[in-house]
Amino acid sequence: MARNNNKMVKRRSLKIQPAVQKMLFTFDVPSGGAVTDFTLDLSQSASLLNRRFYRQGLNWAVSGIKVLTSAQSGSMTVKKLPATWTMSNSWHKGFAVWQKMNDEALEESESLRPRFLDFKIYADAAHHSVGFGANLLPGVLEPTFVPAVVGEWEASKYQIPDNTLGATGGVREREVVAIGANFPGAGASGFNAVSLIEGYANSRGLPNVLDPNAPADAGDVVGSGQNWIAQLDSDGTQQIDAVIDDMISENNIAPYPFENDGVHVDTHYPGGPNQLNGLEVHDIEFITGTTIGGTTRFKGGLFPCGLVRITAQNDDPSLTMSCLMQIDLVPGIHRGYLAEPMQDM
Repeated sequence: MARNNNKMVKRRSLKIQPAVQKMLFTFDVPSGGAVTDFTLDLSQSASLLNRRFYRQGLNWAVSGIKVLTSAQSGSMTVKKLPATWTMSNSWHKGFAVWQKMNDEALEESESLRPRFLDFKIYADAAHHSVGFGANLLPGVLEPTFVPAVVGEWEASKYQIPDNTLGATGGVREREVVAIGANFPGAGASGFNAVSLIEGYANSRGLPNVLDPNAPADAGDVVGSGQNWIAQLDSDGTQQIDAVIDDMISENNIAPYPFENDGVHVDTHYPGGPNQLNGLEVHDIEFITGTTIGGTTRFKGGLFPCGLVRITAQNDDPSLTMSCLMQIDLVPGIHRGYLAEPMQDM
């Protein structure tokens, strides 16, 4: 009798592979109350800790974050890419056009496709300005912290045609930021960048300025009664006229600002340059003299593209705040982790 391997195949596909579940990082926060930003990439860190390639295009599950601090006065905020439909759709479209650009270029040279080709983006202009080289790296305590040796982790680029570059035209090479404005300036690599959210917003249609876009005579129910159909149900008062006037003049414009709405002249997508231009706050905690054991805990959650921003403030006037951070991940079937493709966000 032929052996049925269906159950065995299914069991193997759901196996949780061995993977490091705790990531350690260190960083120092200068004294004096200034705000300092630190960024890390969970995909880059997992690739280093497991000697296995993890794409950045994953929505990572984190069970919790713990930070041990030497100083006892300040605050710390954990931020991430916005968990919104605008961020999700912007990433999808940005990835799709990047993939199309590559596929068309490699159509007759498919063997040249790099094995580790990946769509890698920056979180925002601040991340772009310092580059991936400033990312926090995971390490071990032996007995003091020793960071991992970094491997290749290069930002993706768009080659955008520009017919203003000389008589025959040319291309402009642009890196990618998730949020904020297009063209924030040259980053650490020397390249300028385009924004996924602003690019997505600029490629879409706008809401109607008025909804409903009513005829001028719609409110004429009394008097000459141009809207005679509505007037048939009138009891001789002006009630219907007043109600219809309200329907036409109130609650007829989208409850968010948008280009050409009569007030604003540019797009206002959340996470773009004009509306809520910043990373989403995941959790925030104060560090005080009552912080037990110098331990500050942050809740778990999902981190799109595995990008984590730590914004820290040390209010001590003279002492540097030394921090040891532990990020606990969640076991799962994506090569040992609970992480879904950004396409499923």
